[in-house]
Formats: sequence, C-alpha cells, structure tokens
Amino acid sequence: MVFAVFLLNLFLLILTLINFATMRRPLAFEEIDASILVLLPVRNEEENIERILTELREQSGLSNYQVLVIDDSSEDRTHQRAAKFESATISIMSAPEPAPGWLGKVGALQAGFRSVSNFDYVISVDADVHFERDAIARAVKTLSRSGLDFISPYPRQIAISWSERLIQPLLQWSWMSTVLLRGTEKIPMKSTVICNGQFLVMKGKSLHAINGFESVSHKVLDDIELGRSFVAAGFRGAVIDGSAISSTRMYSSLSQIRAGYGKSLHVAFGSLFGSLIAGSFILFTGVFPLFAALAGNILGWAALIAIIGTRVLSATASSSRIRDAFAHPASSLLFIYLLYSSWVNRGKIEWKGRTV
Repeated sequence: MVFAVFLLNLFLLILTLINFATMRRPLAFEEIDASILVLLPVRNEEENIERILTELREQSGLSNYQVLVIDDSSEDRTHQRAAKFESATISIMSAPEPAPGWLGKVGALQAGFRSVSNFDYVISVDADVHFERDAIARAVKTLSRSGLDFISPYPRQIAISWSERLIQPLLQWSWMSTVLLRGTEKIPMKSTVICNGQFLVMKGKSLHAINGFESVSHKVLDDIELGRSFVAAGFRGAVIDGSAISSTRMYSSLSQIRAGYGKSLHVAFGSLFGSLIAGSFILFTGVFPLFAALAGNILGWAALIAIIGTRVLSATASSSRIRDAFAHPASSLLFIYLLYSSWVNRGKIEWKGRTV
C-alpha cells in the first residue's frame, strides 16, 4: 500500500512540475481595439461595489469597453452605491426575479447578456475580485493570441485566517496536480474542464453559439458547467495563471468557508460515489503518508515529501504562502470534513439570503 501511494504521489509531483513549466500566463500589456463587455452580477455587495467599479472604470488600454452591473435583487445599498458610477462606460440594470429552476447569479448573467448587442469578448467577473489596471487588456490579448474560445485567469487566492490558509490553496493545487493543462487544450473533454467564474474571458460569438448562460440555469457550479457546455459544442478553453493580474479573498472565517463550500462540494464530483472517490484520493495521498512516515516507513516519508512538493510548486505559481504547503495533511482532513458537511447539509445552505 505504501509503495502504491508513493508511486501515485510521485506521478502527481511530475504532473505538477510539467504544469508549472508550461501553464499559460497573461501576455504583456498592449492596447486592445476589440469590443469588450464585462458582466458584473451583484447581490448584497455594498462592501465591494465601489471598489470593484473603481477598478473596472480605471482599466487601461481599452478603446471599446463597457461594464454592465446586473443587480440581482440586492437587499442592501448595492444598487444605490453602484448608481454613482453610471457613465458612458458603466451601466446598471436590475435583473428580473429568477425564473423557476434558475439560480439567481446565472439568471442575472443571462439577463445582462441578452440586454446588449454583440461584443467581440464577454467577461464575467465577481465583485470580490481585485483587478490590476492592465488585467482586462492582458487577459483579452492572451485569449486572442491563444486560438482558444475561452480562458479562465485564476485569481490569486488571498488566505489570512488559519482555516483559509488550510483550504484556499487547495483550489489551484487541485487542478495543477491532477490535469495535464496543455493536453486539455488540444484534446478537450468535459471531465477535465477547469473554469472559474470569478474571472472568465470568452469570445462573444462562442458564447452566443451556446445561447449564453442558458445551459447552466440550474447549476450550482455554473462556471465549470459553462466550460463543459463550451466543450460539448466543440469549443476549446483553458485555465491560466491569473495571480499577476487579479486576486480575491473569498472567505474570512471557517463559518463562511463551511457555507461557501457547503453549497457546491456535494455536486463537484458528480455523485456520492464520485465524492467518495475524491475523499479517498485526498485521504490516501495527503494523510496516509504522514502516518506511514511517523511509523518509520521510508517510502511514507518519500510519499509525504512528494505530495508536499506538489503544494510548494502550486504555491509558487500562485504567489501564495509556501510554508502553508507543509500543512497539507491538515488541509486534506479539513477538506474531507467540508465534503462530508456539504452532503449532510445539501439543500439547507443559505447563500446571499437564498437557500441553495
């Protein structure tokens, strides 16, 4: 058993090394003439709205650029604060109440998408993401030169509290260590799609071809499922390292992490069986080597070093804390707990004032 886990972790380390060396990163800044639409769905974002609109308004190098804020029935002062930014570049609309079966955010995105004319590029962003001044221009240039139909520049995940530092780095690590990124560009499969709705850049004609966000109307993991819709329609995309142009702090406490992951983890792996496989994978690659090492098994130590090595590479690529990689066994146990909690509490989680 220890030898098998060592071989598996060694394979993960080699795969992570390949991705570290070949992963796409944003190209250098240049002026963009293409038409660009940024869709910003918001619900109860009064703490973020002024900051995000300031950052989007001050994006550089864009000659044909529009930002559409779609207010999804906010119950705070989001709409009022956003209204102060209305201009030739920034407009605001109120999304209708979600149609039966539709989730609020996806309904807002679809309402915004359907309300405007054609654009060369459509970008969906979340209000809690911070953008560098050249973020949009560099992301669009990267997509235009890639030959792809969509890219997902993965923001740097800011983690401050102990629970954040244990869990948030697993987001980028999970795909850096398990998917051959350049391979998925050449041979796209729905099972290997990586897509992050925090910052998602799409060709407008490709998004029109799949009828916008209609295919993910009832999907909790709408971003990943949207990527799968692109692939099913014959389009190609990729995740890229977006840490140099964007960052976000998704959660600030264990309770927020429990709610945030609770609404989605139980559907992340397709079924209960898929979740059991994922949990077992995390347990055997991340926790078992520690116990084998503490028992004096040399291969246990080697397996532990290999899996921590994957975390070190992921942390280096995403500009996050390298020392947190050494807590990987604890991260693995917390992830398993969150996966269990998500299944136990499915259908009961409250998010943005709605039950998910």
